[in-house]
Amino acid sequence: MTKRVRAPLSTVERQALAHAVQHTYMEIFPSPTVEQRLHVLEPNSFVAVTCSPAHGVDVTLDFTERLVRRGFRVVPHIAAKMVRDHGHLQDIMRRLADLGVEIIFVPGGDAPRPLGPYSTAFQLLRDIAGFDHRLQHIGVASHPEGHPAVDPEILLQELAAKQRYATYQVTQMCFDAAALATWLGMIRSRGITLPAWIGLPGVFDRSALLAASLRIGVGASLRMLRDRGRMVTRLFGPKIYRPDAFLFDLAPQLATPELGIAGFHMYCFNRVEQSESWRRQFIASLQQDADMASP
Repeated sequence: MTKRVRAPLSTVERQALAHAVQHTYMEIFPSPTVEQRLHVLEPNSFVAVTCSPAHGVDVTLDFTERLVRRGFRVVPHIAAKMVRDHGHLQDIMRRLADLGVEIIFVPGGDAPRPLGPYSTAFQLLRDIAGFDHRLQHIGVASHPEGHPAVDPEILLQELAAKQRYATYQVTQMCFDAAALATWLGMIRSRGITLPAWIGLPGVFDRSALLAASLRIGVGASLRMLRDRGRMVTRLFGPKIYRPDAFLFDLAPQLATPELGIAGFHMYCFNRVEQSESWRRQFIASLQQDADMASP
């Protein structure tokens, strides 16, 4: 089998890639052990905290409070389906203000049924806008490869509607740079201008990453990862996934300002140490490449 040869990056592409990876923040989910793993992150780092049907918004905010006290810039997820009623939303907004949180992320949520009146992120965003809050940024989810339960055109209409209340978007995890670039070009042509933080899988056991991807509905690029995973397993044995190839493939798009890529949102699945170690090594390798390319 012929080994794939990667074309060298241009100076602009390499700089854009380094900048984007430097502007990467981790997403974690509350657990008894993950907090102690965050010591590897740089001081004042951004950390996103998820909101799951199993734990709910209040656990997310309790965890947010602990991380704020440690000096992190925390981005709590406020899942629409986990907000019980308007009174609960008032309590959430009060806690966010008390903690000095400046950025939140508002997904619809993974619960099969909402706990209260909010079935979609748009409904919750509309009510959040009615508060006199000090939030500087509000993020929403986007799906380059669709969602297993929602028609693609409806997803686009919802993203366009949410744009009125949001300041950025976070894309679902993707493994296919070409598909992602095509989707970004399409939404820009339809007037969706929200800066995009690209959902990036962290360093992860390949089989476990496949299972996680299936759970969250990653689309066509999952088949590519699966096929590559089988090939690598046959040739070399079990392997850990790293996003290097995806990033090099995406570098030309990172250097295209019209696509509006702001950085990366890393789905590290609480493998904080492994993913942060990879991130630093990747940046160092880009610098080494730049040094070697210099006359």
